[in-house]
Order: sequence, then C-alpha cells, then structure tokens
Amino acid sequence: MGDIQAERIASDFLLEKVKTSYQIIGKGFVNQVFVVETESRKVVVRMNDSGTYPSYVKEKWCIEQAAAIGIPGPEVLSIGIIDRTAYMIQAFVDGDNGVDSKVNKSDVWRQLGKYAKLIHSIPVKGYGENLIDPVHGEFHSPSHAGSDGSWLGYVQYNINSLTENDQLIELGVINQIKSQRVRKLFENLKKETFRFGLTHGDISLKNTIVNQTGQVILLDWGNAEVRTVPHGEIIWLMRCHILDGNPSIEEFKAFLDGYGISVENLTEMKHLLLLSAFDNLRWAIDRNPDQIESYAAFAKKVVDMIMD
Repeated sequence: MGDIQAERIASDFLLEKVKTSYQIIGKGFVNQVFVVETESRKVVVRMNDSGTYPSYVKEKWCIEQAAAIGIPGPEVLSIGIIDRTAYMIQAFVDGDNGVDSKVNKSDVWRQLGKYAKLIHSIPVKGYGENLIDPVHGEFHSPSHAGSDGSWLGYVQYNINSLTENDQLIELGVINQIKSQRVRKLFENLKKETFRFGLTHGDISLKNTIVNQTGQVILLDWGNAEVRTVPHGEIIWLMRCHILDGNPSIEEFKAFLDGYGISVENLTEMKHLLLLSAFDNLRWAIDRNPDQIESYAAFAKKVVDMIMD
C-alpha cells in the first residue's frame, strides 16, 4: 500500500508519471521511506501519520537553516498532509550510508563534530523539542506534571523526584545515600550558566550519506531540539557509546576534535548524562512501562560510572 501512496504523492508534486519506486528498509527509520523515480527526477518520499506533520515542519526548517551555514543535507521539495498521512518529499542524495561507506569512520565523525559546532550557532529561542514559531526559530517544551517545560523546571522536577519512596530506589538504580549525592549534583546544575542552542539530537553514522567526493551529508532532523550546548549533543553520543559502542572511543575523540572540545571538559557532561538518564527513566515509568527495564539498566550504568 505504502508504495502506491508514495508514488501518488511524488507524481502529483512532480507532475510526471512514475517509472519505478522501492522502499528503503532499516537504518532505524520511524517513517516509511520510499525512493520514487520519474523520467527526469529521483526523490525520496517519507510518510507517517498526520500527527507527525509538525515534526516535518521542524525538519524542513532545520535542514534549511543548516544548509545556509554550509551543512549539506537533502533538499526538502515539499511537505504536506494527504488522506491523514503526513509526507515529506526530498531530493534523492547519491552516495553510501555512513554505516556502509568505505571512508574512514573517524574522518566522518570529525566532520560531524565540525557540523555540530555550526549547528549550535544557528539562532534559536526557547527550549525543548517543538518548533512553535519557524519565523523566529522559537522552540517550546510541553509542560507536564511537576515541570513547567523550562530548563530549570526540568532540573527541579528531577530533584523533587528524589524522594524516600522513589521508584528508582525500588528499581535498584540508587540507594538513599546515593540519592542524596545525586540531589547535590542536580542542585549544582541549577547554579551553572548554560548556553542554549539547536541540537540535531541523533548524530550518528546511520544519519549520514557520504557521496563520491567524500562529502558528508547530514540527514533526519526529527529529534532536533533546543538544549544546552554543546552538552545535549555530546551526552547523546556518550549514551550511544555506553549502549552499543558506537561511536567507539576513537570515533568519539574524533568528534570532539572536530568540534574543538578537549576530553577534560567532560565532567559536567557526566552530571548532565545522569540527569538525562534519570529523566528518561521517569518518563518510561509514567508513560512507557515496556522501556522501564532497559532505561533502569542504563541509568544504573551511569550511576556506577559517576559515583564509584
């Protein structure tokens, strides 16, 4: 079914008959992704339910902002909603996915470090994952019980959750003594002055294409948000490294080198990684019980890394 809809969306936009189409499977897509070819064009059609439309608006905005400062990405030709399906049409990008590319992986990571530094310079306002005003680049984080959606609200919510009956104690992530130590670390974060900027949110080899000339093209801005920078991006990579070893230590250092950060600057990153791990686990406890076990295991790993 999907390919017929993708063909129709592409054909209506390009005003040409479709010659061929095929689905791209894997690489961790949350969307259905199709490559559609007409006589004169080759495009990528990404589709999801209509609720994802705001995310496509955000992606288009991010890709355009990034392109304006020299970060290559797939040109977005059109976004819209048809028959309760949100879609995005992008120009097809030739090359190999970063995971499969023959180019030295550390070289790709070094380039991604350079891109991250540029991304963090894009003017934005607010905080959070929802782009509410594309004209002024304003982002917003929805509030939830215990947090007003601001950065300080996020930290305070995680401090207030460190109670004697905390489920994280029950899950074996921390004990009472460690809970007190974590509270001190989080209280200290409230006193820090952070810079907030746009983060890609999912920098990884799978979200790159390396073309014939070795240029690295950055894809998939669905997780972009305004966070503390450079921390937001780096704690994401630390998380990926802890979970599955990607990036490797060498590749992680290449990223930091490309960005221009020394490894010595990572102490407060670890405290932010802990905050993020606890917050994700509390989200799973509230909203997604299937994830509790894996998020608790990760949070415990971070506690052991920092507290021992």
